[in-house]
Amino acid sequence: MTTGTLRLATRGSDLALRQAAGVRDDLSTRRRDVELVEVETRGDRLDEDLITELGRTGAFVRALDERVLAGEVDTAVHSLKDMPTEMPDGLVVAAVGERAPAGDALVTREGGDLADLPRGSVVGTSSLRRKAQVLAERPDLEVRPLRGNVDTRLQKLIAPDLQAEHEARVEADADHKGDPGAREEDREYERTVEEWFDDLTEFQRRALEHELDHEYDAIVLAEAGLRRSDLFYRDEYEVERLDRATHVPAPGQGAVAVTASDPEVIETIRSAMDHEPTRVATSVERTVLAELGGGCIAPIGVNALVQGEHVSTRVRVLSGDGDTEVAATRDLPLRTYREAAAEFAASLREQGAAELIAAAERAAETETAKRAEEGEGQRGDDATRERGAEDDATEGDE
Repeated sequence: MTTGTLRLATRGSDLALRQAAGVRDDLSTRRRDVELVEVETRGDRLDEDLITELGRTGAFVRALDERVLAGEVDTAVHSLKDMPTEMPDGLVVAAVGERAPAGDALVTREGGDLADLPRGSVVGTSSLRRKAQVLAERPDLEVRPLRGNVDTRLQKLIAPDLQAEHEARVEADADHKGDPGAREEDREYERTVEEWFDDLTEFQRRALEHELDHEYDAIVLAEAGLRRSDLFYRDEYEVERLDRATHVPAPGQGAVAVTASDPEVIETIRSAMDHEPTRVATSVERTVLAELGGGCIAPIGVNALVQGEHVSTRVRVLSGDGDTEVAATRDLPLRTYREAAAEFAASLREQGAAELIAAAERAAETETAKRAEEGEGQRGDDATRERGAEDDATEGDE
């Protein structure tokens, strides 16, 4: 067993570091010092379009776990939904922390839910699952890709209004200064553009810097990410929680997992932070996902909740456009939850989920071939290599 300070591998994004800091705090209750070791992963280096095509599972995981198996660090922290359902030999999920809210949230500048958006509104998300579920409820909306970390995505939502105001103020200041007879009290705006800019928050200033390909009327994000990033409540936008009955989360969404290989380290971590109801619920979700064989590109939502002697489980498998789906809920017996989850998934496959998943895989292959024909051959080759490396990836959501 490693003695002294426990070395915990983490990605270097703000959200990943916050999650790792939470694990460090939990372990401090066992009087263990924890050193956070930032590791760049393949997912951090991949083009965001390629990550969306291939699925996020595994892209942000392997580099951290390889450090654990090599003995360079003692543990690694992951968002559970990013983890493949099969673990490398010698590595285990030592603990699953108590889950944050597992659902998705709709973020708009003015407030309101999905039903309040006007026809033709643009919703941003790079998640195939979220796109399909939004279109299933509102086929009249347009869903466009939205990339970046949590704060970046939110800034892209508010950027158009801020940029338009900045441009108007710059123009007004220029007109005022160019008018020899203008009086100070005749200014269009009470404050100069410099005074206005000085009053902006750092969050708003960064939004001003974004070059936008599209304008978004709303975006969809994981509620857990918003809360862990301290971005759920802000003056610049409004957040509305989406109904988990229809917007079924990704398997493992909202949960943080810690992997390890040393038996004594595993026991230390498990006793410090493992939350059994969360572990059971997410185990059901991941079992269903593994049995469905959803690959990394099918819109699949699975959400489970321990309720007394049962695990209430909801599954929704959709076509990419949200037009077709196979969905069901079932109360699984707690005593045999793994076997019951596998049986539930098998019944869904027989009801048509297998065909929807196969269609999603064919669509992804067609899109990759199309990109290659359009002159993106190198990227097509990259996609092929990454797909081969992601054979055990099972989740297409992000």
